[in-house]
Amino acid sequence: MQSAKLAMQNENSGARMNRIEAKFKELKKRKKTALIPFITAGDPNLKTTKELVLEMERRGADIIELGVPFSDPIADGPTIQKADIRSLKHKTSLNDTLKLVKDLRKKTEVPIVLMTYYNLLHNYGIERFVTQARRSGVDGVIAADLPIEEASELKKYARRSNLNTIFLASPTSSPERLKLIAKETRGFIYYVSLTGVTGTREELAEGLVSSLRRLKRLTKVPIAVGFGISKPEHIRKIRRYANGVVVGSAIVSVIEKNPESKDLVKKVGDFVERLAQACY
Repeated sequence: MQSAKLAMQNENSGARMNRIEAKFKELKKRKKTALIPFITAGDPNLKTTKELVLEMERRGADIIELGVPFSDPIADGPTIQKADIRSLKHKTSLNDTLKLVKDLRKKTEVPIVLMTYYNLLHNYGIERFVTQARRSGVDGVIAADLPIEEASELKKYARRSNLNTIFLASPTSSPERLKLIAKETRGFIYYVSLTGVTGTREELAEGLVSSLRRLKRLTKVPIAVGFGISKPEHIRKIRRYANGVVVGSAIVSVIEKNPESKDLVKKVGDFVERLAQACY
């Protein structure tokens, strides 16, 4: 399959442009902010996760963030914590998530980022993870609890294989640390819009626009904003100041409310389409 060949070419050629980098270049020409929806792999099950990824891409998602279920997701609020619990009841593993991505690559070239925690990667083996991730067609990884100062092993293997290592910045990051993150991140900077955990919010964090303006003066790396972004109005307010928006808890809430519904995929798709329309 062409997609499988592309994944192997990316695995073997550090010079080839990663799908994430290519997508941001494409969107810049189109003057569109990237929509990056998040869902947890295996919630409500792996078969539905696959259908959701394909539907979200069809409805306007530009990059997909897949959460690897973990028993102690310290960066996540109650909504995503419950999604992890639902997935772990089916014993969804990191291996299962990688197999899911490999299966998706038979049907789509949408950039895929895994959001995970370092304990899972460490237990799996960093070199082994990077190798299997690239062979499966993963484009980027976020280890939410891994400080950039302690990420040398992951960065070493990831850069050899052209796997984007995406680091978090936040309102509490100093200018010096923001410069370090901008230097070391690959693909995009994930800007956490508020102090706290993931979850839907009625209003955007105070000072978010000015924080994004300051960060953009420090770097040319694309910036994607997450945590608390939950409706089209939020996206319209910040899309001029960010290259991408990550929407997670609001989408996971739709899954939580409709786990057995035959219309689940359509309901998520409808919501993603409304978010995508706000990205222009």
